[in-house]
This record gives sequence, C-alpha cells and structure tokens, in this order.
Amino acid sequence: MKGSLDISAYLVIGPENTNGRAVADVVGQAIDAGFTCVQVRSKECSARELIDCTVAVADVIARRGMGEQVALLVDDRVDVALAARARGAKVDGVHVGQSDIPVDVCRELLGPDAIVGLSARTAEMLEYVKTADMSVVDYLGVGPLHETATKPDCGMDAQGNVITKDFDDLRQLAQASPVPIVVGGGVKLADVPLVRSTGVAGFFVVSAVCGATNPYESAKSLVDAWRAEDSREGNN
Repeated sequence: MKGSLDISAYLVIGPENTNGRAVADVVGQAIDAGFTCVQVRSKECSARELIDCTVAVADVIARRGMGEQVALLVDDRVDVALAARARGAKVDGVHVGQSDIPVDVCRELLGPDAIVGLSARTAEMLEYVKTADMSVVDYLGVGPLHETATKPDCGMDAQGNVITKDFDDLRQLAQASPVPIVVGGGVKLADVPLVRSTGVAGFFVVSAVCGATNPYESAKSLVDAWRAEDSREGNN
C-alpha cells in the first residue's frame, strides 16, 4: 500500500461530521465515487467508539476489494490503529501533527510499511519542508485553504490568527517538498482545478462530502474535477 499511496482524493471523516449517517456508509459512497484515501478522525468519540468506527470503515473498503487501492489512516491515535489491526482490520497508518506522537515513534510502533502523514504548522511550513528530516514521513497535510468550521484552529498562529494558504504558497511548497502534499481546509468544488494547478498531489475534504445531501454525487464531482486536469494535461 505504501508504495502505491494515492492521496489525490482524500476524505477526513468522523461521526460528528455525517449529519447522523453511518460513517461507513458515507465512506462507501466516497470510494464508489473515486476517493483514494480515508482518514478516520474524531475528537468526540471514546477510544472504543473510534476503534469500532475504524473497523467498520476497513470492512467497507475490504468488501469493495479496494484494500490495495484505498489507504485507511487514523488521525493521531496510534493506539486506535493498533487496536483495530488487532481485530483484523487493514489499517495502513496514521496522520499526526507536530504536537502529537512523533513520526519516528509512529513508524516504530506501526512498522516500516505503515503510512505516516504529518501536518506542520502553517506559518512555518515552507521552512519546515526545506530543513526537516522527511525520511520517516510519507506525505504532508497542508492547510487551511479557507477557514473551516470542522477544524477552527487549523492554521492558527501563536496570536490566535488563522493563516490560510493561497495558491502561490501551495506552488512554492509543492516545489520545495521532498514528499507529496495534500491540501485541505474548506476546499470546495471550484477550488479543485486551482489546487491541482499548483502541483500538489491531492486535496482533502470533510464537509464537502460528509455534510452533503448526496455524498456520492458531491464526491464524484470533486474527483471528476481533479481528473479533468489529467485529461487536459494529456491533450497538451
């Protein structure tokens, strides 16, 4: 899975994001629409609830025969990832922030083939990608593109100001980073072609799919917008 990681269409999801619908059902619709990576994230669930949710998502991916095409990650909780694995779930890795468990420890606990994604502080991201040891990181999560209610502290500096990323910032980061970058934070359908034009590897969303009236249709529109750029590049 690690060698074929595809973060082009990346869903972040937890029970608090789905308007009462089952997380596994929304994930299934997103995968059917072409999403390639799923991160289970919740700041409200207990550990056991999060384990159950992760196992249910892994089952949805497995039943579609997509275990080698769709990566399943857990936000922050290495313990949850390990516990879900112990129940037989195929959990590919974790996504952490700089204030969470260190990436080298994640790698040690989850194994050399695990996927470890990292969010770095927005204000320092360009310097970070130029100077940090990225040898144990598989991709970087960057944002926010816009301020977002699903994670209001995303991009917040020490003074409490939210620093968003513009497309020039993303272009510089994509050129400087030794690992792929996925961009999120309030990403909407109209943003996708512009995000793709910066050279990053993908986009991540929460509300655009999880909060949609029809998650499948919303997910497909996002995937189609990203893939449309492939067609244009192929015709040039």
